[in-house]
Amino acid sequence: MTAIRKTECPLTRDEFLAQAKGLQVTIDGKTVLASAREFSTGSFGWHHGDKLTLKVGDQEVKVQVGMTFTVIGSKEAPRGEKEAAA
Repeated sequence: MTAIRKTECPLTRDEFLAQAKGLQVTIDGKTVLASAREFSTGSFGWHHGDKLTLKVGDQEVKVQVGMTFTVIGSKEAPRGEKEAAA
């Protein structure tokens, strides 16, 4: 039986929060900024939530956007240097 190896995050939580910049995402020609953050689950990554107006044919429709980019393995990432060494 083959053991499945989990992906490890190369950053500590503190490194990510100190160094990560906003992530620009383009949706139908409109650029939005996803903010770097720590989620309530303990993972970290980027999040953006907003309402946009998009065109469908000749009509405009309002849409609600919710995007989450989660760094794989971040839930298990250590908090900082002291925790990383342990």
